[in-house]
Amino acid sequence: MGTASGGGGAGARARALRLPGLHGYAAEFSPYWPGRVACATAQYYGIAGCGTLAVLEQNEAGIALLRSFDWNDGLFDVTWSENNEHVLITSSGDGSLQIWDTAKTKGPLQVYKEHTQEAYSVDWSQTRGEQLVVSGSWDQTAKLWDPAVGKSLCTFKGHEGVIYSTIWSPHIPGCFASASGDQTLRIWDVKAPAVKLVIPAHHAEILSCDWCKYNQNLLVTGAVDCSLKGWDLRNIRQPVFILLGHTYAIRRVKFSPFHATLLASCSYDFTVRFWDFSKPNPLLETVEHHTEFTCGLDLSLHNCGQVVDCAWDELVKIYTPSCLAVPV
Repeated sequence: MGTASGGGGAGARARALRLPGLHGYAAEFSPYWPGRVACATAQYYGIAGCGTLAVLEQNEAGIALLRSFDWNDGLFDVTWSENNEHVLITSSGDGSLQIWDTAKTKGPLQVYKEHTQEAYSVDWSQTRGEQLVVSGSWDQTAKLWDPAVGKSLCTFKGHEGVIYSTIWSPHIPGCFASASGDQTLRIWDVKAPAVKLVIPAHHAEILSCDWCKYNQNLLVTGAVDCSLKGWDLRNIRQPVFILLGHTYAIRRVKFSPFHATLLASCSYDFTVRFWDFSKPNPLLETVEHHTEFTCGLDLSLHNCGQVVDCAWDELVKIYTPSCLAVPV
């Protein structure tokens, strides 16, 4: 499974791997291995069929498939462990989370089945003092997990629509954000099950959110209204920036790990766009190298400027866009 090719998109810097019959939902660089990527995929666009976790490795020739693990429902998100370089967690259309070990050929190590509808997001905590996982589901709840414990530690209720995105703060221990079809961004503290902050961020479903790596009070949301909005948690009456340019729903947004004001977004308009919200003309570059909905996106912690994305066209691409190939 998997056919590699070079060139195409982003100034011919892109390496590509096709995963036949698998439609990409999420792609994440390993925090440990500079060349390693995990991709969560589903058959039949996630509407029916099975899912596959593909673990990929960059090499001189392009991208190679290192390992693949199958699940009996579509896989919608993936997160790497922050304390074991071989371990990943995926979330699935059957509401379950799966823990996988890439050092083993079989899997999964464990399955957590509590969500009653699709588990659409999963994220491993970034702060070093804890090893916690948060998941978000179409059952309108977020759940807190300790990977060493077989059941959830807490369930967070309050959203009035499906949860599409749950992301840990990289700064504040025990704090995470969630984005929902109820048009709100919410901030939670694991020590208190009640919501800490509710931000009516868009007049449309919010599919993604992320925290700035350089400012603990700054988040970004991406929504079905094609806009990205920046939010300062100290003053939520209006966004600190609005970025316009996408022509269909924004599926995922990620802040840069290297630049305080730089972020990337991917969309159902097939594009990935790179932005610097500090500039008068914030759109830096548009990369259009997919022929279907672009759903997965990540920026490398190891290789400054390197990006991975995946789409429903069965392709995973790793590249450095022109705007990140030079100092921003």
